[in-house]
Amino acid sequence: MKILFLDQSGKLGGAELSLADVADSYRENCLVGLFADGAFRQLLEQKKIPVKILTNKSINVKKDSGMLKSLGSFTSITPLILNVAKIAKKYDMIYANTQKALVVGALASFIGRRPLVYHLRDILNADHFSKTNRRVAVTLANRFASLVIANSEATRTAFLQSGGRLEITQVVYNGFQPENYQAETSEVNTIKQQLELEDKFVVGHFSRLSPWKGQHILLEALTECPENVIALLVGDALFGEKEYVEQLHKQVDNLGLKNRVKFLGFRSDIVPLMSACNLVAHTSTSPEPFGRVIIEAMLCKTPIVASAAGGVVELVNPGKTGWLVTPGNSEELANVINSCYQNPELAANVATEAYKKANENFQLQQTQQQIDQLLRKLL
Repeated sequence: MKILFLDQSGKLGGAELSLADVADSYRENCLVGLFADGAFRQLLEQKKIPVKILTNKSINVKKDSGMLKSLGSFTSITPLILNVAKIAKKYDMIYANTQKALVVGALASFIGRRPLVYHLRDILNADHFSKTNRRVAVTLANRFASLVIANSEATRTAFLQSGGRLEITQVVYNGFQPENYQAETSEVNTIKQQLELEDKFVVGHFSRLSPWKGQHILLEALTECPENVIALLVGDALFGEKEYVEQLHKQVDNLGLKNRVKFLGFRSDIVPLMSACNLVAHTSTSPEPFGRVIIEAMLCKTPIVASAAGGVVELVNPGKTGWLVTPGNSEELANVINSCYQNPELAANVATEAYKKANENFQLQQTQQQIDQLLRKLL
């Protein structure tokens, strides 16, 4: 089985990390075509997964784009569509991993007469996409896709509510390799020393810096916590969100949190960093399609508190494997932080149960097998 994977981004996000896990099973018989160069290409090369940059022109359509912008983009990407259709003739199917990849892959699949798979990793609602973009995505998926793989029940539900066809959708959760989340004690101790975390209660936030990821909610919550509670913000702005980063720095100054918040930017040592935290906070203000960071924290045996929306509620059993709070509610978040701070034994017990759940239910091998069965059935 030969697969042409498509992804719009050269940057490393959750969708790209998950695609790398899927493509790894087919490295001998696949190609990952990207619409932009960047760290994602480098990761694929490190994994020895064939990759090719298919265009040097950006697709200027954003999630909130209207009809004219969307229609205008079709003419500009015609050469890319024709190129993908030509390449696809050497493969058994096209596997689109993102929405722009769906647009190109759908039309290329029609021209090249190849089945199309759409891996849906977005919540198709008004919080994330314009009405036009939702309509385009659902119409193309309904018309051209033989299979839509949703990364959570919440993702599938949003697709169906937007008009998607039930009979072509299947839910497959993202998978992980638990052995990759075991940090060496020496690594964790080194990070604590370097970042001066000893004798601190550390709340980690691991995400790109973006308004809907809600880092500002965590900063608000910190003001209701003891001085000994500090926050690590791990991640950077990826999609032109530098203004939000500036707002976060101003918020830190205005709230008097300068000595209690560390901006670490993009880091590759996520596992030891998570393991050095006493709690990981997920604070998205809009529904999250899945929430990789939640399972990663569980596998690092670090307690997790998360916003109760989207796919997140499928991952966390409140009070047993983590805590759920109302999106955007800094007071609830502060209460959970303070509870973990005051009762570390309870937090440790919850983290232990969370590890067991993640280890049992989110194995990468299971995910790869599920997807492989769906693809072979399709062919």
